[in-house]
Amino acid sequence: MKKRLVLAGAGVAAGALACGAAVALAGHGPEAAARPGQVRSIALGDLPGGTAARPLKGLARPKTEPFSLLGVTWDRPGAALAGTVQVRTRAQATGAWTAWRPVAAEAQDRPDGAEGAGTRGGTAGLWVGPSTGVDVRVAGSRALPAGLRVDLVDPGTPGRSRRGDRPVALAAATDAATPADPSEPPSETPAEDPSGTPSATPSETSTGTATLSPEASAAPEPSGTPPASAAPSAPAAAEPAPTAYPTVGTAPRPAIVARAAWGADESIVKAPPTYDTDVKAVFVHHSDTGNAYTCAESAAVVRSIMLYHVRTEGWDDLGYNFLVDKCGTVFEGRAGGTERAVHGAHTYGFNTDTTGIAVLGTYTAADDKDTPGVAPAQAALDAVAKVAAWKLGLTGRDPGGKVTLTSAAPDGTGGKYPFGTPVSFDEIAGHRDGYATACPGVQLYGKLPAIRAIAQQWSSPATGIALASLGGAAKSGGTYYTRGTVTPSWKPGPFASVQVRVDGAAKATVTSAATSAPVTLAPGAHTLALRAVTLDGKTLDSPSYPVYGDATAPKFGSPAALWLRTGTVSTTYVPLALGWKVTDDRALKSVVATAPSSASFALTATRWNAGARPGARTWTLAATDVAGNRATSSVTRTAALVAETSATRTGTWKTSTTSSYLGGRGLYSSAKGASATWRFTGRSAGLIVKRASNVGAVYVYVDGRKVATLDTRAAKTAYRQLAYTRTWSSSAAHTIKIVVAGTAKRPTVGIDGIAYVR
Repeated sequence: MKKRLVLAGAGVAAGALACGAAVALAGHGPEAAARPGQVRSIALGDLPGGTAARPLKGLARPKTEPFSLLGVTWDRPGAALAGTVQVRTRAQATGAWTAWRPVAAEAQDRPDGAEGAGTRGGTAGLWVGPSTGVDVRVAGSRALPAGLRVDLVDPGTPGRSRRGDRPVALAAATDAATPADPSEPPSETPAEDPSGTPSATPSETSTGTATLSPEASAAPEPSGTPPASAAPSAPAAAEPAPTAYPTVGTAPRPAIVARAAWGADESIVKAPPTYDTDVKAVFVHHSDTGNAYTCAESAAVVRSIMLYHVRTEGWDDLGYNFLVDKCGTVFEGRAGGTERAVHGAHTYGFNTDTTGIAVLGTYTAADDKDTPGVAPAQAALDAVAKVAAWKLGLTGRDPGGKVTLTSAAPDGTGGKYPFGTPVSFDEIAGHRDGYATACPGVQLYGKLPAIRAIAQQWSSPATGIALASLGGAAKSGGTYYTRGTVTPSWKPGPFASVQVRVDGAAKATVTSAATSAPVTLAPGAHTLALRAVTLDGKTLDSPSYPVYGDATAPKFGSPAALWLRTGTVSTTYVPLALGWKVTDDRALKSVVATAPSSASFALTATRWNAGARPGARTWTLAATDVAGNRATSSVTRTAALVAETSATRTGTWKTSTTSSYLGGRGLYSSAKGASATWRFTGRSAGLIVKRASNVGAVYVYVDGRKVATLDTRAAKTAYRQLAYTRTWSSSAAHTIKIVVAGTAKRPTVGIDGIAYVR
């Protein structure tokens, strides 16, 4: 293992981090003095094993003053770091070292304008939680940037606001604290430092105190060619806060945790805010600080990002206009008024007339930068959509629309858009749309269409609510029927909250972008209604909808029964009839056969004329009511054919051979009194005869008793006709006999056997 060089003599300011300690909120308990956040900077040195072809720098510092976020920075913000940065840290609580973790080696977010004294390039800051040791290694594929150092950020503990430490004009330009939504984590309110002295100390390095200078306060005006000088413009003079532009949008203002509430150290802000004339687009970012934070730590993460932007990278203030955590809490970013067009430092080249919203976390793919992929929480997506809809709505813009912006980056946007290039953007765009960067990570970038859709909904508040569908129920005659659990969905939405009310009482309540909620109904008649609270606090009621809870299945009063019917017989088909009677106590929806084949019937039907091959078959019926309750009835029966030659015969019978008969032959007789008798065991039987214009009648005997006279005459000749049937309630042994009647002028009869069902 290669040794890392431990730098001696690197000055580190003393301090202590009260990890997990309770923070007194303004007006709640004793005042707590603020412990200002600190940035402690330590230069990186050469490590053994480095070469000119592959330089290697690093630092091993097994013990440091406490910090919670770190980053690696270098002298020139435009210089690229062609290599990898890895860190590991020692947890303050346990003393255990983490595994090596990568840090994104790209300077993604910075002010417009050229480099100036005190501004630095750097990696993204990585949130590591309260730590007291650090190990860094930077390996390059070519020369590393000059001035490499690690910056350790201690977010401090906010007390009461120290507004006396910043310019009066700057204090006037910031929002008063806005109470957070009760569902969000409690915000932290700074307390005044009793000493009255500035809270911030300069960053310390191994070579002395760093001198930080302001960022360029306004973007250069594009003219098609870059400006002749790369020097930044001078800081803007303090000016009174401008009047907010007219509110013409319809999206409500979301709850926003103000800078005072999350503990912004206003004393380190280096210049008053500057303002654009419009907000034409919103750029979505991820902070790329990792996902290890808890929502209770979000304010500390935001303070750390501000310290990193200002004290380490040399910017005037926090770069993003807004920040959103995984729980959906929205934090005010750069000072100047959340409702105003504050010029931020978030999308180099396109900071003018835009707003930057950063989601705290890293949302790269699973194989990107050797980190596990993490999808953004729905609460975060909703919050981004709310802020975007509100900001764009203030100037009447469509969150789903397009806008053309012109690149203001003198040196181009990371090789993507040269200075002066007009570019068409979605009005809610990702950082990578305007700059050559992976931000906001593929997993968050892929959610931008969903964010736009949610934002458009927030931009058009509902004026009514109605049932869109009722899952788990079906409608018949104006009433919905259900087996018990229904899931109403509604339109148009979204609403701040929706109650599902049953018989006048609230049974379920959902919030935010939800559009459905399940409820369970007892058997019997009910009324269902919806009550919504709109985004601006109005109450809307839907009509009432009749719903019946029905847990009773249909009833087969007469179960499925099978018997022979008249028709044409073949060796592969026996005419059969399936009968039933079914009712439902509320509303029958369907009656179908599912075996041996499928068929659907009218609700009033009681018989299915069908057929099947000889042999055993199961016949199944299913009845379903409107509520979805289902009942079935099945019967298994065997159909059989018995040839004419199997009969016991008397008198004169002759054989006729033709393929029209079953088996290719049949019997015929003209002798009056000639008979044929079959014996079988079954519950339904029938005679198979030839019908024609020149044939006569037979007498039919069942179990020794004459039951019918069957005249086989017909206008057209037809063979294999099941012409007479008889059915019993149960299967038993029976005989069926025919006797030639000797009909005048047509005494002949032709027979082809019998069919029966057992």
